[in-house]
Amino acid sequence: MADAPVLKLKLLDAFDEPIDESALVMLRNQMTGTPLSARSEGGKTLNIKGLTGAPQGLYRVEVDPAGYLASGTFVNLNASGTTEATLRFAVDATRVTKVDFPLFKKLDPTVQHLLEGSSVVAGFEGVSGAALYDRLDDIRRAGFLNITTKCRATTLPNGRTVISYIQELRDLRGDRFFCSVPQTLRDDVKNATQAGMFNEVNGSLHHPPEGFSPAGSFKSEDHYGNLQLTFFASPGGWVADIDIDDANGLAHVFQVLRNELTGRPTHPYDIHEILMLFQQLDTGYRFEL
Repeated sequence: MADAPVLKLKLLDAFDEPIDESALVMLRNQMTGTPLSARSEGGKTLNIKGLTGAPQGLYRVEVDPAGYLASGTFVNLNASGTTEATLRFAVDATRVTKVDFPLFKKLDPTVQHLLEGSSVVAGFEGVSGAALYDRLDDIRRAGFLNITTKCRATTLPNGRTVISYIQELRDLRGDRFFCSVPQTLRDDVKNATQAGMFNEVNGSLHHPPEGFSPAGSFKSEDHYGNLQLTFFASPGGWVADIDIDDANGLAHVFQVLRNELTGRPTHPYDIHEILMLFQQLDTGYRFEL
């Protein structure tokens, strides 16, 4: 006699580790409309029984852990035996109780050097290095680490990374930062469009600082978590507005349910999750829920 169909469901976070909390799992058979629910235990794989297998084994599975954004997927169960499925979850930024950031001395040397050379950051004038890093609130610090991690990982055709061009930070925000750069960064990024690494895009939503004029905007060729560099020029020098575009990454990378994202602005913690899972870029900080 064939074994009854069982769904073996793994619930993982952005680091491919089992989520450490229980979750409500709701299933609905797409052929018969029959609903079923179960509850997982933190850190454990869930085995769900009482299901119908092929040819009527197509289920919509939705899971809503308290500390993560609800996600869903379709699973087509085998006629008998075990069918395995995995869902990965992005943290819910509103449920984060603490962020464990790396100490200044643990940062990559290029990031330390950038902070040490930045003493004119808006709102933090006269402060640089470890003192500047330590004074940043969680949102600014998370955004800064997201962007510098992506800049360190983005190598142009000449072999230089984007971060190697950045001279000085001028303004730090949760979703972007403004920095002084040489014109050669714009030229080398523009040249990288010929290699298929960047696309020139409309930068009209990025407003130039006083005294500067738009000088081109470029976005990296990533499906999700794109690095965007928007340049501005003045007779006295060049600046760049650097940010990471979500591009609906949460909905696709984590299969987050649409209603979870409606009217919700992108948060730096969302970018952390996309970089970690989709691009395997570790920004160095961790969440406590």
